[in-house]
Amino acid sequence: MKVSDKRRLKRAGIELTALGMGTAPLGGLYAPVALADAQDALRAAWDAGIRHFDTAPMYGLGRCEHLTGALLREKDPQGFTVSTKVGRLMSFERPGRTLPPEPPKNEFDSGWHNGLSFREVFDYSYDAILRSYDDSRQRTGLSKLDILFVHDIGRVTHGDLHEHHWNALTRGGGFRALQELKAAGLIAGFGLGVNETQVIVDALGETDLDVCLLAGRYTLLDGGAAESFLPLALEREVALVIGGVFNSGILASASGRRKYNYVDAPAEIVEKAEKLEAVCAAHGVPLPAAAIQFPYRHPATANVVIGAKTAAQVRQNVEWFEQDIPEALWGDLEAQGLIAPV
Repeated sequence: MKVSDKRRLKRAGIELTALGMGTAPLGGLYAPVALADAQDALRAAWDAGIRHFDTAPMYGLGRCEHLTGALLREKDPQGFTVSTKVGRLMSFERPGRTLPPEPPKNEFDSGWHNGLSFREVFDYSYDAILRSYDDSRQRTGLSKLDILFVHDIGRVTHGDLHEHHWNALTRGGGFRALQELKAAGLIAGFGLGVNETQVIVDALGETDLDVCLLAGRYTLLDGGAAESFLPLALEREVALVIGGVFNSGILASASGRRKYNYVDAPAEIVEKAEKLEAVCAAHGVPLPAAAIQFPYRHPATANVVIGAKTAAQVRQNVEWFEQDIPEALWGDLEAQGLIAPV
């Protein structure tokens, strides 16, 4: 499999390269990223044949949309696809405007070391979705945005405020705004960009979704979505972009950076990662190569997005993605109960 192989999104009518470039790390996730390093990483992705780029207002509080636009806006707009997200507006206090109190940090929010001087304000309403689309067009400077993902809707992010935000997205017209943007040809498709599956199921009860970004829930360490959600995605023709394939780092090296779901990995996760690494090593396959290719074992997967902070990391991810993996490896992982059969 090559990173430049194309996968068609049936409902959206566009193609994505098999590997995509996620930009969250370039916003200073866990540690600052120098501007030159961020720019080099994006150029390395382009040079490797990656033509799908995923970003969000949240990433670096606007920084990553600016970086993504700087790379892409001089390119032929028919030669790439870009996805960004809605649900957070970037704002700041000024005379006559006081922002609402910051909500409690959820477990997936690690903060930004290179963030711009804005505050995120959650708003999933009709007007906010349209404003977010306009703001992203301004920040990127791009003539088109292909996909909009509703970002982090769900109880994992919002807790007791979930119903409030869900009502804004449903009765408050957020989904209607997305439908209108698609009908007008301003986007090719929309869906959810989340770390949990139940909210996608709930959303499918409200509207048709074209494509969803599911982060960290279909990986070597977390295959729960395979039974609970992926069959429904196939039935409803919802293409899946799979993110978080390294589960925040531990699957990039079980003996290295032991982060899982953005926090320190618990002992049982470390133990499972070490078992996975041992089986992979017996087949001469690096653990991260298996992790980055694993989502394609399920036919609902249309794209895998990886994050990187440097050009060297991008090139390493490309090498892992294109490495040949013997089918016997997956059989051994299944036999040992480390992954579920497809």
